[in-house]
Amino acid sequence: MSQAGKASIKRGKPSYFMSILGVTLVLLLLGIIGWLVINANKLGDYFKESVEVRAELRGDLNPTDSAALFNYIAAQPFVKSIQFVNKEKAKEIFLADGNNSWDGVLDANPLPNSINFKMKQEYMNADSLAKIQTLLLKQTYIIEVAYPKALVDNLNQNIRKISGILLGIALLLSAVVIILIDNTIRLAMFSNRFLIKTMQMVGATRWFIAWPINKRAIINGAISGLIAVVAVFSFILMAESVLPELKAIHDTGDLILLFIGLILLGIGITLFSTHRSVIKYLKMKLDDLY
Repeated sequence: MSQAGKASIKRGKPSYFMSILGVTLVLLLLGIIGWLVINANKLGDYFKESVEVRAELRGDLNPTDSAALFNYIAAQPFVKSIQFVNKEKAKEIFLADGNNSWDGVLDANPLPNSINFKMKQEYMNADSLAKIQTLLLKQTYIIEVAYPKALVDNLNQNIRKISGILLGIALLLSAVVIILIDNTIRLAMFSNRFLIKTMQMVGATRWFIAWPINKRAIINGAISGLIAVVAVFSFILMAESVLPELKAIHDTGDLILLFIGLILLGIGITLFSTHRSVIKYLKMKLDDLY
């Protein structure tokens, strides 16, 4: 009987390896999708906060009033960053955009002084922008408040679509991952069914039989989660080296939560599937194991 038990243990070891490998692969896939979902939202916020609003000023505004108006706008809760753009700077921006110079045609610079600012992402929607535009136009020295309205509308719509699609994929993949991990663990436990039944036949209690196997399941799940975390992190570093722009939306806090979630998911599903398989084989008759 002892030899049979040892033989069963030896047969089970390769299954544990395949179990760890299988769980790691599905967690890796889920981790990459999770990172994409996080990046979709962060990328949307990044683009929103890159849109510039321009408050054009009257030409007779003196430096004191300009400074007061600048400080007023800078103090508003919707402002993320702000700068004063004089006529000369406005001309540089105009020419940098590929426009032709008016030198030789006009004697004076037709571009106005302006206060340009970028807004916090939560205010980058049509309703908020309309209210902000109305608020600023009440100021005596502001003649126009301009922003790319079509771009803002399209940006919000596209972000919602992309986030919805990625979220749907993540939910579907989560269900598939749970099923795959459960089947992988059940297949691994199948090779240990005779060992489990043998221990029961010699008088071992259900807890005595299940605890070592459950403990091993926790370790296997943690190992799978850690390997998946390292693999996902390596993938992120590689992606950021290829696309340096991704570093601008890198959020360590969200990544830590994602990595903790992968480890806990690996442990939780592995433990649940293992314990359920053990109980299943304990309830089966010996003849049904063959």
